[in-house]
Amino acid sequence: QVQLVESGGGSVHTGGSLRLACTVSGWTYSNYIMGWFRQAPGKEREGVAAIDIAGKTNYVDSVLGRFTISLDNAKMTLYLQMNNLKPEDTAMYYCATSPGNWPWGRLLQPGTYDYWGQGTRVTVSS
Repeated sequence: QVQLVESGGGSVHTGGSLRLACTVSGWTYSNYIMGWFRQAPGKEREGVAAIDIAGKTNYVDSVLGRFTISLDNAKMTLYLQMNNLKPEDTAMYYCATSPGNWPWGRLLQPGTYDYWGQGTRVTVSS
């Protein structure tokens, strides 16, 4: 049974930093993609950053230069380093994964992913 567990969320002020982590257990696929998504109250879930097994990444424009996604394959742990946080980054953050190869343009689409964590909350106050 595949399980994803996020950690690292919290409350910070504008300009602060947080590092999210997502640990995957029960995973048997050797080829996969992983991503971070977020959902603010009253809004749709959006892709924030994604990475494939080759290290290819994709970011939503609003986080470029501020967020960095990375993957430790040996530990099956996905990270999201978030710097210079803004109030508009406030949301529940979810990690997700799916087996196989996917076109770069699909990496930030929620429908691409089969497995999801429960989320970790990030609150940024001004």
